[in-house]
Amino acid sequence: MRLFIALLLTACLTSNAVSQSKIDKTLEKLNSNSVPYISVDELKHTENHIILDTRTKKEFQVSHLKNALWVGHKKFQIDALNKYVTDKNKPIVVYCSIGVRSENIGEKLLKAGYTNVQNLYGGIFEWKNKGNPVYDHEGNKTEKVHAYSKHWGKLLTKGDKIYQPKPEELDTKHE
Repeated sequence: MRLFIALLLTACLTSNAVSQSKIDKTLEKLNSNSVPYISVDELKHTENHIILDTRTKKEFQVSHLKNALWVGHKKFQIDALNKYVTDKNKPIVVYCSIGVRSENIGEKLLKAGYTNVQNLYGGIFEWKNKGNPVYDHEGNKTEKVHAYSKHWGKLLTKGDKIYQPKPEELDTKHE
């Protein structure tokens, strides 16, 4: 029995380490580090950040970080954000699935004069992989995370992977 528990514990720890390694390698390959990173642990222990979700509306509606504002990626409009965030020195954290799309939005924010922008390292996948809560479109805690695709979903090791949300998982009033 002890051997079984030890093997199970080793498998869990190895799975998280392999996932983290893959996220590290993917970000190293796809990102330019043009927007400074903030770690999941750092974000958990700070307050007063404006958190911006740069994924698609469907991804956001399946789950997002608490109090995150959806800004999207392809349809992101800096003018719309300027109405909500008037202090360009206010700390802002951008995130997506792992941190690639959010780096693009972070670059736009920096170019627009926002001075305190950080990219969540590993995105919502790393947030959930470390056991942190996510919330659905009604504000309820959920285990569901939109995994974007089967390829990217391999980087999500905790939670329930959703690829195509069901109609009841979407808030169609605000699309």
